[in-house]
Amino acid sequence: MKDKSKKLFRYLVKQYVKRDRIKPPQILVIGFGITIFVGALLLTLPIAAKSGESTNFLTALFTATSAVCVTGLVVVDTGTYWTPFGQTVIILLIQIGGLGFMTMTTLMFLIAGKKITIKERIIIADSLSASNLEGVIKFVRYVLLYTFVVEGIGAVLLSIRFIPDYGLVKGILFGIFHAISSFCNAGFDLIGGYRSHMPYVNDFIVNFAVCSLIVLGGIGFAVTNDVLKNKSWRRFNLHTKMVVSITSVLILGGALLFYIMEYNNPGTMADLPWYGKIFASFYQSITPRTAGSNTIDQLSMTNGSIFLTMIFMFIGGSPGSTAGGVKTTTFGVIFMTVVSVLRGRTETEAFGRTIVFDIVKRAMSLVLIGMIILVVDILILSATEQHATLTQVAFEAFSGFGTVGLSMSLTPTLTPIGRVMIILTMFAGRVGPLTIAFAISEIQSAHESGKYRYPEGNILI
Repeated sequence: MKDKSKKLFRYLVKQYVKRDRIKPPQILVIGFGITIFVGALLLTLPIAAKSGESTNFLTALFTATSAVCVTGLVVVDTGTYWTPFGQTVIILLIQIGGLGFMTMTTLMFLIAGKKITIKERIIIADSLSASNLEGVIKFVRYVLLYTFVVEGIGAVLLSIRFIPDYGLVKGILFGIFHAISSFCNAGFDLIGGYRSHMPYVNDFIVNFAVCSLIVLGGIGFAVTNDVLKNKSWRRFNLHTKMVVSITSVLILGGALLFYIMEYNNPGTMADLPWYGKIFASFYQSITPRTAGSNTIDQLSMTNGSIFLTMIFMFIGGSPGSTAGGVKTTTFGVIFMTVVSVLRGRTETEAFGRTIVFDIVKRAMSLVLIGMIILVVDILILSATEQHATLTQVAFEAFSGFGTVGLSMSLTPTLTPIGRVMIILTMFAGRVGPLTIAFAISEIQSAHESGKYRYPEGNILI
């Protein structure tokens, strides 16, 4: 039955692609673009800035792009520059960007009682990385319910900690803002002074709540649905096993490495109590994939920690989630391909299953495209941001592409050209993989279509 549904999905996609001038990936890109533009216009209004003056369009566009692309890089301090109106616009853009343009559109359709057409279902399935149309609206309902429940619990936990510091009303509002920002892997904060969550580096509630929200938002809605439904490792599908395994290894392995490398660093963890060092290690292991908030100074980290953070930012979260990056499953497929080669296997294998070669090609293509984007970005930023070191420039580029939001204090000092480059990088990091994955899945090579096949050639590796 599932195979028939997948065939029907592919057939319908092909039919609509042939019939319509605007293809589903293009609709997603346009939708994100329009949302960013409208958000930027709202942030230019005098009511959005505490100064009472209009914010220049490039600053507003950068902030709106960072919010919709759930990145968290900011050129002005969110907590001190924007008014409650501006902060409300930002958190709404984060929620739209985190759940996806079509998911929020579906919510509006459901509230209005509008019928959702097959074409709209195709676009929704594409935005959620679904392989078929069967139950797609039901799945969207699950995504919305799951999101609001988890964000609500996170808001309560964070409010408990923020109320003593900021008062009842402000503490609750802070709790709601940071819960949404954390679940959507955005990295925006209202603490002020570009400090993110550094004042709470030793606080268990903040560390537990934020880290849990980041992981639950970045692990993927399909994975959480599979876990809640099947409740057994043996019954989990291959995708869930890959995501859970890779995520666990990255979090635990990363925390251990950060603990070792930063333990005696006076700029980060040296003066923290033993439990603060553990909290900071786990937080730094989780936040690069791809949350963007931080509890230790990124500029003061050791070179090893900076390099490891950039690797984690490139990998990112999991497909069909609020996170960015090339995705954990992409990293997992390439890793398992290397393992299979070393074992003398002709096919990529994982958890007793053979991964089809088409997926391997997609994974390799996404990684190569991501690397090309980063190389171009770093070269241009190196020319425009001559006041910064190469490490700062590379860190900024990785953060933008992975839609992370971490920065080595470079973002506020970016030149206009540098801001434009990071805007384009964030946009490519957020919507690019969707478009690329869809395009690759629809492309049929000449030998696959049966028209002709080139003679085989041999090269040395």
